[in-house]
Amino acid sequence: MKEILIAPSILSADFVNLQSEIQKVEKAGADWLHVDVMDGRFVPNITIGVPVVQSIRKITKMPLDVHLMIVEPINFINAFADAGSDIITVHVEACIDNARKTIDLIKQRNIKAGISIKPNTPVKDIKHLVEQVDLVQIMTVEPGFGGQEFMGHCLEKAREVRDFAQKQGLNLYIETDGGINPETAKQSIDAGVNVLVAGSYVYKAPDTQEAINSLRPIAR
Repeated sequence: MKEILIAPSILSADFVNLQSEIQKVEKAGADWLHVDVMDGRFVPNITIGVPVVQSIRKITKMPLDVHLMIVEPINFINAFADAGSDIITVHVEACIDNARKTIDLIKQRNIKAGISIKPNTPVKDIKHLVEQVDLVQIMTVEPGFGGQEFMGHCLEKAREVRDFAQKQGLNLYIETDGGINPETAKQSIDAGVNVLVAGSYVYKAPDTQEAINSLRPIAR
């Protein structure tokens, strides 16, 4: 079992003060920085692109967990790799016809590859890819906007991925993204999750370090 990692999502940060917001979670003990990239096509929202990732790379040593919620992600892998991504996660729903090729391209850049599924997408749609990736992301909200309520039924998919990974002997990151707080973090960890993406809970907290610590098992 991998250690539990906390990846604050800058989707909930104050973009006017993005540098200080990133440094705040880094100082508070965050493990990764989660960067949500949305194109207004795959999801009904637009966030940031390659230039912002390049700028973030200059101000933090935290691994950049870049989540591409975009159509045709294969066309942007090299750009986000060049920008300094350490992990690039793509949605299977966005690359059904070329998922293996997309993941291969990420791996060719010597960075970690992730595959993500929306709440209504079954695990069977990615099982043929799990042995090829480093990370499986289970969306526990509908992708597109922060601050949504956690969809607990999605944890059955985390359990399914965990059991499959154990059976195959895979050393896999399993990540939940959306609606994470101490209660849903515990539920996620119990289901086999080892990376927690937390946006609003961390960035809106009066004490950032206390919020991050409260998501870790040792704090309970």
